[in-house]
Amino acid sequence: MSHLEEVKLLEQRSKIMLEAAVRELSNKHYDLSVFLAEQAVQLYLKAIVLKNTGTIPRIHSIREIMGALRVIFPGKAYEIDEFVKKNRGLFIRLEEAYISSRYLPRTYDEEEAKELVEFADKVIKFVRGLEV
Repeated sequence: MSHLEEVKLLEQRSKIMLEAAVRELSNKHYDLSVFLAEQAVQLYLKAIVLKNTGTIPRIHSIREIMGALRVIFPGKAYEIDEFVKKNRGLFIRLEEAYISSRYLPRTYDEEEAKELVEFADKVIKFVRGLEV
């Protein structure tokens, strides 16, 4: 599989996962919805790193991957820092969804799940805007 095909695959999976997160939210499967939202963001960020560096980061922290974007888009480093700083709590909660889905007996209610799914969409749109 070529480098560009891998990027397209990751972007497509991200899109499908975000759509599934929205669907599961409406099905009242809040835990699954939040997990899918986190995965959508993680895959999209990894696609952007792959597209610009040729490698996929072997980390799972969305904030760490956002840090890698500072190197890829040095002219946008301040904008990235401000976005992460402003949304730090939401980033942490979204990352916790990844961990809690595997290791912790954590559940999500409708309000929190909706907030995190909307934030996932916001992150993807923000990063997409960096490329323009």
